[in-house]
Amino acid sequence: MSKICQLTGKRPVSGNNVSHSKRRTKRRFLPNIQKKRYFIPELEKWVTLKLSTSAMRTVNKLGIYEYLKRLEKKGVSTGVKLS
Repeated sequence: MSKICQLTGKRPVSGNNVSHSKRRTKRRFLPNIQKKRYFIPELEKWVTLKLSTSAMRTVNKLGIYEYLKRLEKKGVSTGVKLS
């Protein structure tokens, strides 16, 4: 499963592990991606999305349909047809 949020676009970033002696080695910071199903009552269908947990919180706050409409208005492609 790719580690990219379908709504926010969050993806892994790279950085350093820093030891006590300040030696640096490369590491990856992975986003907390979860697979989640949502029912969209306006369209009467289920949608499965791979979301970061921060995107899940925003969906819980606004509602999935409203959040998808805002993203569509910005021009972000999510793979979900709203019409």
